[in-house]
Amino acid sequence: MRAGIWGMGTYVPDNVITNEYLEQILDTSDEWIQTRTGIKERRIAPDEIKSSHMSFAAAEDALTDAGITAEELDMIIVATVTPDQSFPSVSSMIQHQLGAVNAAAMDVGAACAGYLYGMAVGKQFIETGTYKHVLVIGTEKLSQTINWEDRNTAVLFGDGSGATVLGPVREDRGILSFELGSDGSGGAHIRMNDYIFMNGREVFKFAVRQMGESCINAVEKAGLTKDDVDFLVPHQANIRIMEAARQRLELPQEKMSKTVDRYGNTSSASVPLSLKYEIDQGKINEGDVIVLVGFGAGLVWGSMALVWGK
Repeated sequence: MRAGIWGMGTYVPDNVITNEYLEQILDTSDEWIQTRTGIKERRIAPDEIKSSHMSFAAAEDALTDAGITAEELDMIIVATVTPDQSFPSVSSMIQHQLGAVNAAAMDVGAACAGYLYGMAVGKQFIETGTYKHVLVIGTEKLSQTINWEDRNTAVLFGDGSGATVLGPVREDRGILSFELGSDGSGGAHIRMNDYIFMNGREVFKFAVRQMGESCINAVEKAGLTKDDVDFLVPHQANIRIMEAARQRLELPQEKMSKTVDRYGNTSSASVPLSLKYEIDQGKINEGDVIVLVGFGAGLVWGSMALVWGK
């Protein structure tokens, strides 16, 4: 039995914050932001919209896309570092709101790699035959952690949620391999006390190296080569980091997802938001080999190779 994606759903707030707006409140410019990050705008949720609200909206769409009911879910995994509160968990809140009365629930905290960690965990439950349907959500309200006077971080982040229903698929489809990793010695480079702090130079060096290496490792673990890869969905943190991963896989630019310009860095929501966007654009087709990759605070990373389809 192999685990694969049955359906997906996403949610982003309506409120768009452009670079031009940030020019008015920060010592920055649209040109500076785009040149260094690739970001043009990001979505920011109002105070009353929390991670659970965004998760619920994305989850409903994912269930519809998968063609199952909430009662058929066996487990809900929510990857987030911006929960509504310390407890109860966002996953338990979603379990109740959806009416998923048969589902276990837990949150996973692995920052921007959280969705990959959640997918890897869900895969195990399905492939051991323990569960049949697992809902994995990456959701963040990073705007609540931003110091809007810090131009180094305020321009980077956005809010959003992406949900995925995992279930058993045929042998030539689904998740082929994954890699998860951590280097806690770099933990000080991205951290949050009252607000997000980031040592951009050190994070950049780490990410450029690790994203590419992790992509290659996932491909090799799947018994494939770079030539087999049809599409790359990297964590949308910085266009230069994303380009480094693409170049390691020797893919043309049109074979890499790029939503950082419209959503900014949405942490654990980044990869599912981008994956669903590319599906909707018709860029991912039945039988395509897809590589997902992310990195984040910890420092942690994760990658996954899968064949699209059920």
